[in-house]
Amino acid sequence: MLLQETKSTKPNFLPHTTEFPGLGQPRITSTILPPTIPLPNPPQHSQPCGQKFSLDSVTYTKLVQFSTKSGSLIYGKVAHAHMIKTAFKSCMFLLNNLLHMYCKCGEIDTARLLFDKMPKHNVISCNSLLSGYTKMGFFSKAMEVFNEARVVGLKLDKFTYAGALNVCGQTGDLLFGKLIHGLVIVSGLGAKVFLTNSLIDMYSKCGQVNKAALLFECSDDLDEVSWNSLIAGYVRIGANEEMTKLVGKMHRSGLKLNTYTLGSILKACCTNFKDSNRWGKALHAFSVKHGLDLDDVIATALLDMYAKTGDLVDAIQIFKLMSDQSIIIYNAMISGFLQGETISDEYANETFKLFSKMQRKGMKPSKFTFSSMLKACNVVEAFEYGKQIHAQICKRNLQSDEFIGSALIDLYFLSGLVEDGVKCFALNPKLDIVSWTSIISGYVQNGHFGSALALFYELLSSGRKPDEFIISSMLGACSNLASPRSGQQIQGYAIKTGIGQFTIIQNSQICMYAKSGDIDSAHLTFEKMENPDVVSWSVMISSNAQHGCARKALRLFELMKGYGIAPNYITFLGVLTACSHGGLVKEGLRYFESMKKDYCITVNVRHCACVVDLLGRAGKLADAENFILNSGFKDDPVMWRALLSGCRVYKDSVTGKRAAERVIELEPQGSASYVLLYNIYNDVGIKLPATKIRELMKDRGVKKEPGLSWIEILERIVKIGYIEERPISSISEPKLKVSTVMNYHSEKLAVTFGILSLPASAPVRVMKNLRVCQDCHTVMKLFSKVEKRDIILRDSIRFHHFREGSCSCGDYW
Repeated sequence: MLLQETKSTKPNFLPHTTEFPGLGQPRITSTILPPTIPLPNPPQHSQPCGQKFSLDSVTYTKLVQFSTKSGSLIYGKVAHAHMIKTAFKSCMFLLNNLLHMYCKCGEIDTARLLFDKMPKHNVISCNSLLSGYTKMGFFSKAMEVFNEARVVGLKLDKFTYAGALNVCGQTGDLLFGKLIHGLVIVSGLGAKVFLTNSLIDMYSKCGQVNKAALLFECSDDLDEVSWNSLIAGYVRIGANEEMTKLVGKMHRSGLKLNTYTLGSILKACCTNFKDSNRWGKALHAFSVKHGLDLDDVIATALLDMYAKTGDLVDAIQIFKLMSDQSIIIYNAMISGFLQGETISDEYANETFKLFSKMQRKGMKPSKFTFSSMLKACNVVEAFEYGKQIHAQICKRNLQSDEFIGSALIDLYFLSGLVEDGVKCFALNPKLDIVSWTSIISGYVQNGHFGSALALFYELLSSGRKPDEFIISSMLGACSNLASPRSGQQIQGYAIKTGIGQFTIIQNSQICMYAKSGDIDSAHLTFEKMENPDVVSWSVMISSNAQHGCARKALRLFELMKGYGIAPNYITFLGVLTACSHGGLVKEGLRYFESMKKDYCITVNVRHCACVVDLLGRAGKLADAENFILNSGFKDDPVMWRALLSGCRVYKDSVTGKRAAERVIELEPQGSASYVLLYNIYNDVGIKLPATKIRELMKDRGVKKEPGLSWIEILERIVKIGYIEERPISSISEPKLKVSTVMNYHSEKLAVTFGILSLPASAPVRVMKNLRVCQDCHTVMKLFSKVEKRDIILRDSIRFHHFREGSCSCGDYW
């Protein structure tokens, strides 16, 4: 009897159906058929209807092995079901094949169930299950299998030890790795090159490359894998000089560089170490000479190297030269377009074209493809296109992938769809630290700081350890809430867990203290940093600018240049802000020109708005207006709003009217422009236009943003808003002014509450969502003098430090 191909009696859209005799004729369809296997002849005498026949061990084994090799689990499951149905007694060899099949095909729970029901185990059984758990990322369960094998007294072989060492390398468990190293030596397997390679790999992945190198030097028997493992270890820690020496030594030893070695070295060349460009081109020439450049691994590594080192033209050329462009090459090219801190719309559009082209060719996008495309959508804010890609992800049932899941969370939070982002987080079955980072940072970006803090505490209570990116996001939430106590607690946690020295955390720490009004603590954090980067300097310069320390900010900028750190566009934004708040017109214009000429930094609207504010605050309103008209950003409301603020300071109702009309035209629902123009008319005593502004706001349904102040008292944020709320149009003019001063401005109440609640030695730090008015500014100076208290007020523009009756802004804000 043979396995037969039969025609289905029902419509069949696949080319073949396979029928197993004696199994009630299940309809199993597949485009891959198992090999024809001779089955034992049935007895010649007649059999009762419905009697079942068992196959022999060889036949079952061939079916299971075919299923393992082809990845088509259905044949193996049918064979297993037939064995159970016919009560076939399986031998150890067949059971191990079944176990290997389930492990290799990802059915790890079924594999464990089979393992537990096996009458006895041997070392092959344990090796299969250990390998299966490792493949699925269940490292603790893999080590449980290793320990169980030792407890029952199985004689472990080189594959068992290699599997356990692989787990130690993946988890960074150096202590357990050393214990296994000792067991290897005791077992007499220490001289095996196979285990030497596993030990080199383990020590390298655990960060002990020196021990890996010592083991390499002391070993008598080495092969190409040994050299490759140590080279990969050097690449991993960035020891590029040692890596290049080892490559040269390997070449002199007569060993050939294989694709794995070349790939590792080319990966190192992406890091821009000394002579990395020369090494990369030399390896490219070597690969062409030996015909390796058309290999997918090498071509991908070359393409990636050129893209990451900024040579996108050569990367595109390599992509075009590949005659057989696989999904791997497409993924590498898409990733190449998405390299760098800033990704242009042009490059993002190229990735969209590549994505469409590969689909037209019939290629199936991989998980990496989808995660890269979602990144492109997030960078250029192509949210509708991202939703279409999300639909394709759901169609292919790939939304459970952790990288895709985190990219989807980013997509929806960046588009402001917080609820959809939360749904993507909740539907992700494997919530790794990347997913937690995405949702916490998403909450912070959308202003849901309380939700971010609550989720952070939930993460801690689940037993997971937050990484440096989550800590950075949480410090950002504390800085926006102006909650230094919570920030200090998170900082303490970071120090306790050993990640407090990460530069990204220290930068966020500086920002947290500065935004909370404690500029001295920000300076102290900065001074303790061993290697401040451009972000560190930029944050300190911007913080001093916001606190009114203009000269100190400029001194920091000059010191930064003295250390050889090149400023970026954010650095210059802080410098220009400092000049604006300090009234340093000449210095500000000089730095603005230097940014363009000396550093070739592209000017954006925020830089130009700083220049307008600089000129406006100095009373050069005509120059500011001319600058707007010639800046290339005359249609941006930010520019005209900056001019309008200057008009209010100098009570220029004519220029203010022109500026307000442009802002209202560009941003008709923005309340700030109406209020500024109203205040200009009201300050100069022009009552009728002021009344018309209020009526216009009412007719257009424009509502002034409610004033809100908050203060931290005993680790609790206390928010203070209006005492009463009446429409502005219902109050008479004299009564309006008194009512506004006495009842509506919440910062005075918050400061009063702080004076009553805080110790006499503690400064009073109050935050407000709107700009402080002149009346409240005067009151704060009086409070600081009468109460002999330091008062720090942060409004929507800057910080005001009140001490002994004066303000750090010098009444210039």
